[in-house]
Amino acid sequence: MKKLIILGGGESGVGTAILGKKQGWEVFLSDKGKIAPKYQEILNQYTIEWEELQHTEARILQADCIVKSPGIPDKVALIQQAKEKGIEIISEIEFAYRYTDSEIIAITGSNGKTTTTSLAFYVLKELGLDVEVGGNIGFSFAQLVANQSAKNYVLELSSFQLDGITSFRPHIAVITNISPDHLDRYDYKYENYIEAKFRITKNQTEEDFLIYDADDEAIENWMNQNEIKAQKVPFSITKTFTGNGAYLENQNIIIQMEGIKNTIAVEELSIKGSHNVKNAMSVALIAQMKNIRKQTIKDSLCRFEGVEHRLEKVAKIEKVQYINDSKATNVNAAYFALESVKTPIVWIVGGVDKGNDYDELMNFVKQKVKAIVCLGTDNKKIKNAFQSVVPVLVETNNMKDAVVKSRQLATEGDTVLLSPACASFDLFENYEDRGRQFKEEVLGM
Repeated sequence: MKKLIILGGGESGVGTAILGKKQGWEVFLSDKGKIAPKYQEILNQYTIEWEELQHTEARILQADCIVKSPGIPDKVALIQQAKEKGIEIISEIEFAYRYTDSEIIAITGSNGKTTTTSLAFYVLKELGLDVEVGGNIGFSFAQLVANQSAKNYVLELSSFQLDGITSFRPHIAVITNISPDHLDRYDYKYENYIEAKFRITKNQTEEDFLIYDADDEAIENWMNQNEIKAQKVPFSITKTFTGNGAYLENQNIIIQMEGIKNTIAVEELSIKGSHNVKNAMSVALIAQMKNIRKQTIKDSLCRFEGVEHRLEKVAKIEKVQYINDSKATNVNAAYFALESVKTPIVWIVGGVDKGNDYDELMNFVKQKVKAIVCLGTDNKKIKNAFQSVVPVLVETNNMKDAVVKSRQLATEGDTVLLSPACASFDLFENYEDRGRQFKEEVLGM
C-alpha cells in the first residue's frame, strides 16, 4: 500500500487525509503544532493515524507522496530532505484534483478573491447548477472531492496553494488582480509572487478560459512576456473590447461572450465600489460561459449581499458608521476600502507587516483620514509613514481599546473603518477572529 504523509492538521490536511483513506492510501498526518479537537475527532472517526507537536522525520521520509499545508514553505529543512530523496511533494489542491472529473472554476488574486468566489458560487447556485464552494474558504477541496459533492466546484486559491500544483487544470481560471503581498514567502521578490499567481493557468489548454483584470499592470506585463494557451477573457473599467470580455460604458457593465451581449447597470449592484464592479464583471463572464440566461445573471448579481469581514457595515452608532474590513490583510485591500468610503475616516490599522509599502495609500490618507488608531504589537512602520500626515495617531494593543479610542475620535457623519492592511497573528487567531472581536465591541457599546 502506498504511503501518504500529510503535514499540517488543519482544514486542508484533514480533508486530504479523508480523501487519501477513501482512495486506498496508507495515511499518516503529522502537525508540529496542536491539532484542534474538532479535527482530532474527524481523524479518529476515519481511523487515520496522526501525531501533534512533532514531526517524526524517519516515518515522514518513508512517504511515497507528501501533501503539505499551504502554510509550510519549501525552504523548511524537512521538505528539502524529502525533495533530496525524490519524494513527490504536492498541495492538497493537486491531490484532490487527481480524483475528480468535475468542472473547476478557480479564482485567485491578491484581493477580491473571496468576494468573487462567494459571488460566483451564489450566482451559479441561484441558477440551479450542481455546485459547491471551497479551497481557501469553506471546506477544503479534498474534502469536497472525498464526499463527491458536486459536478462543479468554485475554488478560492491562494498563491501558497498554487505553489504545490503539477497537473491541476481549471476549466475557468480567474485572476482578480495582483499587488505585493506575502513577499516574505517569496524571497521579497514581487516577480516570484506574480509567477505563483499565474500557476493557475499553467496547465490550461485552448479549450479553457482565463478571465483577468486588463487594468492591472502586473497582470498585463506578465501576459505580454509569457505564453498563455487558454482563451483570454479580459475585464476592465477603463478599456473597451470588441471580442469576449467585460467593460464599463456609461455606468453600465457590458458583458460579451461568444457574440451574446448583456448589460447591467452599476447602480443596481448590491455590492458597491469600483473593485466590486470588477468582481461582478468576472462573475458575469463565468455565468455567461455556463450559458445562463442574461436576466437571471443580472437578478443574482443585484441580490448578493457581500461577505463577512469585507467592507461589512456593522452598525451606525451616534450617526457614525462602523465598517469591518478585517479581511484587508494587505495594502491593496486597504486601498479599496479607503477609496470606497466617502466620509471622514477614523482608520484602525496595523498588525503583522508583510513587507508593506504605504506610499500608495498616502493620497487617500491625506484627503480622508482624520485619525489613525494603530492596532498591533509593533506600530513603528505605520507611525513613520503617517505620523506627519494625520492630525491624530494613537496606539492600542487590543480591540476593546481600539474601538473605544475610535469612538472618542469620531464625530457625527464619520466612518470608523477597521481595514488593517496587515496580517492578524500578533494579537488575534486570524482575520476572522479580529473581525468578530471588532463587531462584538461595536455592538456592545
